[in-house]
Amino acid sequence: MRSFDAIIIGTGQAGPPLAGRLAAAGKSVAIIERKHVGGTCVNTGCMPTKALVASAYAANLARRAEDYGVLVDTPVRIDMKKVMQRSHQVTLNARGNNENWLSGMERCTLIRGHARFEGPKRIRVGEEVLEAPQVFINVGGRAAVPDLPGVNDIDYLTNSSIVMLDRVPEHLVIIGGSYIGLEFAQMYRRFGADVTIVEKSDRLIGREDPEISDAIREILEAEGIQVRASAECIRFSRHPQGVAVGLSCSDGEPEVIGSDVLLATGRRPNTDDLGLEAAGVEFDDRGYIKVNDNLSTNVEGIWALGDCNGKGAFTHTAYNDFEIVAANLLDGEDRKVSQRVLAYALYIDPPLGRVGMTEAQACKDGRKVLVGSRPMSRVGRAIEKGETQGLMKIVMEADTGTILGAAILGSGGDEAIHGVLDIMNAGASSDKLRWAVPIHPTVSELWPTVIQSARPI
Repeated sequence: MRSFDAIIIGTGQAGPPLAGRLAAAGKSVAIIERKHVGGTCVNTGCMPTKALVASAYAANLARRAEDYGVLVDTPVRIDMKKVMQRSHQVTLNARGNNENWLSGMERCTLIRGHARFEGPKRIRVGEEVLEAPQVFINVGGRAAVPDLPGVNDIDYLTNSSIVMLDRVPEHLVIIGGSYIGLEFAQMYRRFGADVTIVEKSDRLIGREDPEISDAIREILEAEGIQVRASAECIRFSRHPQGVAVGLSCSDGEPEVIGSDVLLATGRRPNTDDLGLEAAGVEFDDRGYIKVNDNLSTNVEGIWALGDCNGKGAFTHTAYNDFEIVAANLLDGEDRKVSQRVLAYALYIDPPLGRVGMTEAQACKDGRKVLVGSRPMSRVGRAIEKGETQGLMKIVMEADTGTILGAAILGSGGDEAIHGVLDIMNAGASSDKLRWAVPIHPTVSELWPTVIQSARPI
């Protein structure tokens, strides 16, 4: 048995920086990883997918070159092997940097293997047992495979396997019309595949307001992507051309034939084989570890960070989990998850940047709200770039002017949303943003105009 001051299970976005802070504070740290250092973001999530998105954007821009008065003499072709290799190299570089950092960190031991609890503070990794008074669970999540008829009879892709695909599918059928599915849909359409999105509900990304959802569908369909919503009885069977996907939709053909199927129906936490019962750590019926506002579990001295705690499903929320725990343990602060203003992005082109509540959420919460919006076709920066799809929207408390949420589906939306995010984090009213003097020509310069246009609903 080896003893440490702290044990961290998992090397996702919260684990390595926490190891760094603890080690710098003079604590001995063991950080355990059973597969690839870096977690989902580095290996199968943000970094490889955004590298693929960049290649798809380049292909699309090249096809549109004539719109800008630029003549391309030969048709645009895709070397998918090179596209994949470029994406994978981004992963390898980031993974290697993380490994080198952890391996060279003073007072930190990187241990390879599958961690399982044998008690609240005792963890087995292979033949070795480790113990520590503080344990931090940072095991992340993986693609959820839906229990649909025939799913075990076919070959399918998930977000983890598709990033290593070195060919363009003839026809990619994507099950799930949410964030992961939509990014891969547009990406592979731009690489040259026929793409069909199959969604069980009546619209894409149902957590967004209807006009945002509708605008996203219009953007994708304009590129030739087929959307089959209201799919009531999704099922699979083998077919000579690949896979037959049964839909039972309200309109259209009852079956679609694809060469490949991507399952993009959500995520599940990697907690089912940790031995949480042996530690007495509570988790819900979906496997998410229950934590309080400081990210502590029900067992003293055990915390859960990142995707496995159900408090956020993003790299930036996982990193913020690290910041909260480190600030509370090492800096004498009292940081809470409930203080976090949630923001995220959908990386289609143009991207969606989102922060806070939607209009629907605010109304359901019983709030009196003001809503302002503006189509990107009236945003000078978007017009100049020839990227006029989408809209800007802001939701405010009617009585106080407090910003409740905002969205930008449009050129630079993933960056321009941060102006609103910063105002919300500062606790300032919309009046502060209204009287800002943003730079022209930018997308952000329209926020004062959108605020002025806000009306009661």
